[in-house]
Amino acid sequence: MSDWTRRTILRGAVCATAAAATKSGAQPGARPVPELTIFPYGAVELTDGPLKRQFDENHTFFLHLSEDRLLKIYRQRTGLPAPGEDMGGWYDDFCPGAHFGQYLSALARFAAVTRSEPTRAKVKRLVSGYAQTVDSTGKFFVDLRYPGYTYDKLVCGLLDAHTCVGDENAVPVLYATTRAAKPHMADRALTDEEKHERPHKDETYTWDEQYTMAENLFLAYDRTGDRMFFDMGKRYLLDRTFFDPLSQGQNVLPGLHAYSHVNALSSGMQGYLKLGDPKYFHAVTNAVEMIWKDQSFATGAWGPNEAFVEPGKGQLGASLADTHRSFETPCGSYAHFKVMRYLLALTKDARYGDSMERVLYNTILGAWLVREDGSSFYYSDYHHSGTKTYRRAIPGATYRWDLDAKWPCCSGTLPQIAADYTISAYFRGPDGLYVNLYVPSRLSWTMNSVRCVLTQQTAYPADSLVTLRMELSAPLEFPLYLRIPAWAGRQTSISVNGKRQQVPPSPGTFLALRRNWKSGDLVELDVDQPVRTEAVDPQNADQVAIMRGPQVLFAISDAQPELRRDQVARLQLARAGNDDWKLQVERSTVLLRPFPNIGGEVYQTYWKVIS
Repeated sequence: MSDWTRRTILRGAVCATAAAATKSGAQPGARPVPELTIFPYGAVELTDGPLKRQFDENHTFFLHLSEDRLLKIYRQRTGLPAPGEDMGGWYDDFCPGAHFGQYLSALARFAAVTRSEPTRAKVKRLVSGYAQTVDSTGKFFVDLRYPGYTYDKLVCGLLDAHTCVGDENAVPVLYATTRAAKPHMADRALTDEEKHERPHKDETYTWDEQYTMAENLFLAYDRTGDRMFFDMGKRYLLDRTFFDPLSQGQNVLPGLHAYSHVNALSSGMQGYLKLGDPKYFHAVTNAVEMIWKDQSFATGAWGPNEAFVEPGKGQLGASLADTHRSFETPCGSYAHFKVMRYLLALTKDARYGDSMERVLYNTILGAWLVREDGSSFYYSDYHHSGTKTYRRAIPGATYRWDLDAKWPCCSGTLPQIAADYTISAYFRGPDGLYVNLYVPSRLSWTMNSVRCVLTQQTAYPADSLVTLRMELSAPLEFPLYLRIPAWAGRQTSISVNGKRQQVPPSPGTFLALRRNWKSGDLVELDVDQPVRTEAVDPQNADQVAIMRGPQVLFAISDAQPELRRDQVARLQLARAGNDDWKLQVERSTVLLRPFPNIGGEVYQTYWKVIS
């Protein structure tokens, strides 16, 4: 397996809005009815809390990012006047303009959520400015290192500009972009061997990725009804070496670039929805089970050194001493949330919500805002000793920035996933409402002509109590489904208007509260969050993370802390103020902190268990 990473290799990313999954539908245009559907951008408002802070920071930053800078590389490559400063970094050199579509997508989603007129206007100006650089010769795409990768992101951004902002100009620009890009990129998904067989200037020109494009192309078919996009989507599904073997239970993940292939799973979900072929559903669910079983850290992250490991060889545990590049946080989280939304909508299986929650609180919510020069939060770091990390030696784990490559892919997926928090929190079922994430927020919707508002207040997971208050224009009967995490302890309880429900919640399911709801009704969910340890893998059972509920609690320490084996089964944490905890170990006290609250401190993810 190559030891290249994103410092030198660009791997593909699908930039698409999530859609609910459905059972079947062999004929294009025959839209099957989903089990669950997401609410549109704008139905959910985040209220005061860490998700809203991250949402607002990213919205503000990209709203004020110079339009001339964003468009400059497009204008330069097509011979137009190009005022403004250079973006620099990847955006100008390694993959010119590749992330423009991601920034456009994020801004369109922010505009829809906030109903911000300045953001809507900026999206329309960017589409108009980009449109001026598109010509029939595809001048921008000539001799472009990653034409498929770049086209994919442009499709995403233009679709979101049309859907979220109502920019009617975006669809004609999508067609023009497709005509311009098609002659310069492979016409189907290629294996690595096939890429090398094609003429190429150097090795980097074989790194373009097509097979993650299928999701966006199928979504373009949804928006336009044009069979051209449907047929393109089919061609960009990587069947022979990926979906076919996965559907048969063959684990082809080891050695593959992790983020790209998790993103490709969302293409597989769209393939299932559009083609009605169950092999794609089997492939995706099998892959997710493989990732959960053999590839995931306690944080829910995966892909040390950007690659899937070989199961049963202790390679996940070995990575704790081998690399500081443990997880591509914004990109990986974005891909993870997308495929879990598909699967949750299709199956109503609460495990997919549990998985989203774990990644939320232990990875992406701790990602810092992009800097003005394009330096971006990149890797979560689970290393437990002091070794050289690129240019410097550090003790423990502190590395979070890609300081050498400016404006990398993670600078685009961070604002996209922040905007997508609003479509991940709640789902609409055929008979009621599903609460998936416990985050401060307000959902507004209409059911049977009744105007409904559900306001959620909580400091979860720092605290265990979640309150949900109903406001209805008229009484309405429907079930309210609450996700009960699989790890939830026996003291978990639910009360309605102060009366405790007698049926005990079943962990790992959605619990249904069926009643005739009235304005002012109050639901209180108190989630018992047991403290436990989780080993990095079976071959390294002496490397354990300490968990409380969905969160890993990171030790603030320059050296890897130790626990005696007899202490593991009787961990007793104590509050240390704010969201911090402390653990008494022998004669010392170790401070524990959730990932989003860690600043420049050196931290340890895994503890050493000693006899």
